[in-house]
Amino acid sequence: MDNAARNATSPSVVVVMGVSGSGKSTVASLLAGRLGWEFEDGDDFHPAANVEKMQAGHPLTDEDRWPWLAAIAAWIDRVRAEGRHGVVTCSGLKRAYRDVLVGGRPDVRLVYLQGDRELIGRRMAARHGHFMPTSLLDSQFRTLEEPAPDEDPLVVSVGATPQAIVAEIVETLKGPGPRTA
Repeated sequence: MDNAARNATSPSVVVVMGVSGSGKSTVASLLAGRLGWEFEDGDDFHPAANVEKMQAGHPLTDEDRWPWLAAIAAWIDRVRAEGRHGVVTCSGLKRAYRDVLVGGRPDVRLVYLQGDRELIGRRMAARHGHFMPTSLLDSQFRTLEEPAPDEDPLVVSVGATPQAIVAEIVETLKGPGPRTA
């Protein structure tokens, strides 16, 4: 589906992506609340072994990520099949990962929370109780393949407040023409 056709379709699911510490969970939960949609945190789909590996300061490999991505994709497909709407988070660092989540699903929209290493590092250092240590942020940026224009991402800077980011996302999802958002 080309970008014009995708933009004319109201999303069933929004995938909020970005490196750890970019604000995915905060923005996605606020967005879901604003839209009256379901919210799922992609971190909750990680098997225990992945969480333990990250807590120990070891980055995940592609092999670690495939079952996690498949579980998120299954949730997306369930929401779509049941005619519901949802917002889910996922780092989605590589194109191949995003293809698992969004590929072939014209009613799934990608929102990329974009920010620089310094700002996101400060935010990660200030948060408490998250399993992802700040020491893994550099590996996240090394792995990150920013979404290409043909993926039709909605790119939003993380420099604003979460409320302003959500307002920008909602306004863009409304776009010209009929929308449910």
